[in-house]
Amino acid sequence: MDALVEEAAKKAAVAWIAVAGRPPTLAWCAWLGGALLVVTGEGEQAIPGLSESATADVSLRGDHGGRIVTFPADVTRIAPSDEAWTELVPQLAGKRLNSSGAADDLVRAWAERCVVNRLAPAGASAGMPDDSQAAPPRPTPATRIPRRPFRLHKVRGARGR
Repeated sequence: MDALVEEAAKKAAVAWIAVAGRPPTLAWCAWLGGALLVVTGEGEQAIPGLSESATADVSLRGDHGGRIVTFPADVTRIAPSDEAWTELVPQLAGKRLNSSGAADDLVRAWAERCVVNRLAPAGASAGMPDDSQAAPPRPTPATRIPRRPFRLHKVRGARGR
């Protein structure tokens, strides 16, 4: 495993996850058992296509907001009947911020209505791109053309001439 990926993932609280050519989605995650764990489903975050996909691209950013690394990941589901569930999911629930209950309640809720995805690094991380990778903002009804600011009076040349 790439040491940069492991070190960045251990410190990451969120990751940008791109699935099947869709734009990346920001998601909270935790590094446990050599992979990022991400919960999707009812009452949790929505990452379109992740639960059905076998692969994803994961980007991790540093404290300063800049990208540190992007890597391909193999996506597998952890079922409540799996051995990994009893080992990893209670730890993941303990790391969940702003949960509305105890970790045990959260684990039961995830077992009933959510999917716990395991994103394991698969291959070497991608190098940094040559271009900025900047994209225009996505269209949304929340944007509007701002009005000009109100001015009480015009400021003319300097006083005391």
